[in-house]
Amino acid sequence: MAGGHMKYRALSRSSSHRQALLRNLVTSLFKHESIATTWHKAKEAQRLAEKLVTLGKKNTEASRRRAHQIFYEPNDMVPKLFGPIRERYAARPGGYTRVLRIEPMKEDQAESAILELVDGPKDMRFAMTAKTLARLPPNKQFNDMTAKNVKRVTQFREDGMSQLQEMVQQMRIEQENGIDDRVLPAPRRVYPEQSMKRDMHYPEETPDWKFPNPLPKKQVKKEVKVVEPEADFMVAERSLGKEVNA
Repeated sequence: MAGGHMKYRALSRSSSHRQALLRNLVTSLFKHESIATTWHKAKEAQRLAEKLVTLGKKNTEASRRRAHQIFYEPNDMVPKLFGPIRERYAARPGGYTRVLRIEPMKEDQAESAILELVDGPKDMRFAMTAKTLARLPPNKQFNDMTAKNVKRVTQFREDGMSQLQEMVQQMRIEQENGIDDRVLPAPRRVYPEQSMKRDMHYPEETPDWKFPNPLPKKQVKKEVKVVEPEADFMVAERSLGKEVNA
């Protein structure tokens, strides 16, 4: 229907290109359990990742065939989906993935986000909650919001409280050693620098105290001895006088 509401993001791609992009993102997600991409791509890939976890929990022959069709590396990802990931989310009713907004990673300032599998080894909210507890004094009671986050990250996690305590102790030791004073890396470049300068005809970068373009060298004129005309006439007359006497 013309003018109808779009039920998905086209991501400025054709249908086949969009499906290939989402399959690639989902394959990387289940391979590394955490990926960073733009926010719109993460929200679209999240839908497909949730469906894949549901297929893994069904654990039927039809769901396995469907997972084989989606993954780009089915020989490695299908056993992982129907093995440890299915066991991890057996008691969880839903919400197997999480999208967290982050600062733009690239210099084009595109909205960036982290797409991750919850209750995994790279659970960002679990680590952020542990870092919040590590910054508090040991005898201080945390507020209601922190208590809510602690319950949220440990509710369906196996041995969640013990793992959280271990991470808090580790972060307190790292905080004493100054590990929090690290400098974040600069945003990644989107466009190659050299080709951009060549195509856009930008001048070369130079310090402020220098000229942007080298000045042409001044040509030094060689000194030429100028002979006065009177001297030429005197030399000619002397030569003529010698010839006449001869």
